[in-house]
Amino acid sequence: MISVNADEPPTYVWHLPRGFPTPLVPADNPMSVAKVALGKRLFFDSRLSLTSTYSCASCHDPARAFTDARALAVGATGQVLNRNAMALVNVAYNVSYGWSNVKVKTLEAQMHQPLFNVHPLEMGLAGREASVVKILSADTDYIDAFRASFPDEPSISIANMIRAIACYERTLISGNSPFDRYVFNGEHDAINDSAKRGMKLFYSSRLGCANCHAGFNFTGTAVYDGHTVAAAAFARNGVGSQSMRVPTLRNIALTAPYMHDGRYKNLDAVITHYETATTTTKADKKLRKFKLTSDERQALLAFLESLTDDEFIRTNRVQ
Repeated sequence: MISVNADEPPTYVWHLPRGFPTPLVPADNPMSVAKVALGKRLFFDSRLSLTSTYSCASCHDPARAFTDARALAVGATGQVLNRNAMALVNVAYNVSYGWSNVKVKTLEAQMHQPLFNVHPLEMGLAGREASVVKILSADTDYIDAFRASFPDEPSISIANMIRAIACYERTLISGNSPFDRYVFNGEHDAINDSAKRGMKLFYSSRLGCANCHAGFNFTGTAVYDGHTVAAAAFARNGVGSQSMRVPTLRNIALTAPYMHDGRYKNLDAVITHYETATTTTKADKKLRKFKLTSDERQALLAFLESLTDDEFIRTNRVQ
């Protein structure tokens, strides 16, 4: 990881799970080791919020696959938001960001919402940009980190703060679950027989789970290097009438409660919902009506639990 030009930040080298493509990176925000390290520090820094008590990690806790265990997210001032916090798992491959806005196409663009939203207020930085820059500029470690990350722009700025956080978030790649070891590494004992039966159910036409949750990231569609054009997968899941973006199922056992409004406390309740979701008038045509036996239900739950990547959680846990 040595650059040709000594003044440039060291090049970032991807270490990707087997079967995973190289993430797509914006031309105006290339990855670097220094930038990722800076972005990680900023991600956990509560001084970036209005109250100086809230950080990005307050809604995206690494121990919970970067979610917050709340039905609805809560902002820095305690204001309850109108959506469940989405997991930041494999977001480097997202076609769009957020539950419902197809126009937000990059992590850099997405970050403007939590940082600057007023209604609802999340981090509450709108109008405080100069204050945040002043705070960071008083920290010599930050001064050095920004210089190492952006050698052509020596001054600390909000724009570069956003770029650094986005680079860090692109590294949050999960692909070493028991499922991955079974499918991509050929470790036949990585998942038990119950999970294997659940996997067959998941991919069966009877249940149709993979009609929405398809592909290596279980999101239906993805973008990556060499595959830059795709439409985000949206579906009406029988909860309300609005189509919502299909979220990843990776580490799903750690991200309760579920749905965009957090109405279901556990995966068993989610399965029960989908058994009858087609009876709602606004349900998506991709959904199937089905009824599971007790053994089938346990098998499907075992498969979903096999998507938990313990190494990802352990590696990203704050020490």
